[in-house]
Amino acid sequence: MILEVCIDSVETALAASRGGAQRVELCADLLEGGVTPSAGLIATVRKQIKLDMFIIIRLRGGDFCYTDSEFAVMEAEIEHAGALGVDGVVLGVLGEDCRVDVARTRRLVELAAPLPVTFHRAFDHAPDLESALEDVIATGARRVLTSGGAADAAAGAETIARLVRQARGRISVMPGGGVRLANITALAATGATEFHTSLRTAYASPVSGGNAAAAVSRLSAELERTRFTVREEDVRALADELARLGAPS
Repeated sequence: MILEVCIDSVETALAASRGGAQRVELCADLLEGGVTPSAGLIATVRKQIKLDMFIIIRLRGGDFCYTDSEFAVMEAEIEHAGALGVDGVVLGVLGEDCRVDVARTRRLVELAAPLPVTFHRAFDHAPDLESALEDVIATGARRVLTSGGAADAAAGAETIARLVRQARGRISVMPGGGVRLANITALAATGATEFHTSLRTAYASPVSGGNAAAAVSRLSAELERTRFTVREEDVRALADELARLGAPS
């Protein structure tokens, strides 16, 4: 059983590593669902942890249908990824109809080689997940991250189980979205062997005073004074439970 933790900082990387995760997905701006992290963040995290580190290749929030210029930037990001010491990349490209853009995704998979590619939860936007799975397999991606098309993986567990059976080992189907200690047993019953979680915990910013009306983003004033972290003990509890579930009976 493999536990992948979504991280956005050196601190959360260390918590994931010390807690027993096998892999991290490094992102920036998780409030937008995650975008490509800076070269400085990638390099600093790489120096701090030894476990596998994947980075997301996503230029912006919003949809997953990209202009030609956006796609060119994605290609450039992937070309630089290997030099930054990453172990894999995470991406997803859809057409205007929300179906998997096989040709463009395959181009990125080939460009990333030999680094493995995970097709992220853009997959869950597809109108037919069974057809989308075959499309992702056709791109050469190594795994697909999915909530089963539901609000979270627990709600989509039945669909995830069907996708695992459909995959027949051709690709890894990795549940993600609200994966927690409380539902990991049910998610392990889908037949999946890799699991993605953010395990984010909110805490109050130490900043006080100032002009609360001067928001610099679309976030509420409350969110601008909120920070998020990953706690080592939460990672360890989930990692230990996965190890127990995967142990021979």
